[in-house]
Amino acid sequence: MSDAAILINTAVAVIATVVLIVRFKVNPVISLVIGSAYLGLAVGLGVKKTVETISTGFGDIMMEVGLLIAFGVLMGSILNETGAIRRLVERLLKTFGPSRLPYTMGLACATVLQSIFLDVLLVISAPLARKLAPKIGRLGTARMATAMAISLECGIVFMVPGVGALALAGLLGVPLGKMLLFGLLIVVPTVIIAIAIMTFLFRRGLWKEESDENHELFAAEEEEAHDGGAPTGPGAPFRNNSSGRGQPADVPPAGTQGSAVAVAAETRQEPALILLFAPLLLSLVLIAAGAILEIAKIEIAPVQFVGEPIIALLIGLVGTCIVGRYTVGQKRVEAGISAGFRESGQILLLTGVGGSLAAAVTAAGVGDILGGFFTASHVAPLVVVWVIAAVLHIAVGSVTLSAITAAGLLAPIAPALGLDPVLIALAAGAGSLFMVHVTSNTFWLLQSLLGQTTRGALKSVTLGVSVASVVALGLVTVLSLFI
Repeated sequence: MSDAAILINTAVAVIATVVLIVRFKVNPVISLVIGSAYLGLAVGLGVKKTVETISTGFGDIMMEVGLLIAFGVLMGSILNETGAIRRLVERLLKTFGPSRLPYTMGLACATVLQSIFLDVLLVISAPLARKLAPKIGRLGTARMATAMAISLECGIVFMVPGVGALALAGLLGVPLGKMLLFGLLIVVPTVIIAIAIMTFLFRRGLWKEESDENHELFAAEEEEAHDGGAPTGPGAPFRNNSSGRGQPADVPPAGTQGSAVAVAAETRQEPALILLFAPLLLSLVLIAAGAILEIAKIEIAPVQFVGEPIIALLIGLVGTCIVGRYTVGQKRVEAGISAGFRESGQILLLTGVGGSLAAAVTAAGVGDILGGFFTASHVAPLVVVWVIAAVLHIAVGSVTLSAITAAGLLAPIAPALGLDPVLIALAAGAGSLFMVHVTSNTFWLLQSLLGQTTRGALKSVTLGVSVASVVALGLVTVLSLFI
């Protein structure tokens, strides 16, 4: 088969996958398998070889990142049960003050909280951000909304153990410790710079409070809370008590007729916040230590063992279980684990079939064909990677899916680009952030949970994350000059 025919069939496979997801609402997992099967058959692999390629690609990526994703999601789910996120936000507010809250909360969500599944983290943190927005003063809602959008989306693709970062590292063969170190170098300045740019634009008149904020929603919630009912809107996970602080909805306020156990749980002294996050932080430190030893070519067997990502995250998970059992009890830990298993199912399948598409592209010989189209320049290939991921994201509406698909297409040609694979992973992640819009579930969650109109969300979410996407590409390009 000619090179042109192979490229055309590859394009058809990708376009068909996008159309199935967007137009016909077919599940992305099924769509990616269909696209992989079409490509294998269309380029002449045959039935048996096509099925073997899909299965092998799935198995290879699961071998790389399957346990890592599962351990990370489980750890985050247990942290959710302990109330660690609420307490972290309260501590950030107390320590750094309201004016710096968008930056501090944004950095926390983009780094240490990335073990928590995105939708869960969003539902927990967004009501807290909305309640704290008035403390920032003018433009509080706009600044918190854009900070949440930028940090949550950037963390997914840049920061280990974010599911996008794990998938990109696995597909492109990037050591996870290396992905952690270089992802951290990109995500921290990206979040800070992008929030600063959006704050500047908001202060220059971009944000119109009367048309960009949903004041009717706020009024309805306040009236409902005043009447004694539990809020049913964006603040539903929390109810206001007389002091104005949020507390979990399943805990009765002081003075009500709750069980003695519930009242005791509410009034007992909470454990130190660092204790709740210690296992997660330890696992990240171990992974980073292993990566540093690998880069420095130093062999210390015990450190290398515990620095292996699977072992490090396993240590973190076991530690989180122990801390959770001590702080909230075994039943809550088991509930967190059950929720984590439910959340990780589709993530694992989606990541696996991303590997199937990458294997089909490799078997079709696309890497050898496209390799000749790229120069060894450090700049142009990164821009191409970014554009591919950006176009896929605009079409599909999923940051994780577009990053995985772009990485799957680019993995076979990575050696021909003359770039370190970590740069390709970071560029694909940056491109997948561009234009988070109305096809994205995250867009609507941020719009409703933070009390914005659709017009407001287009500014804080769509524009904000797109600015972060461009900033990240610039930082990755600069980084490419040194590695």
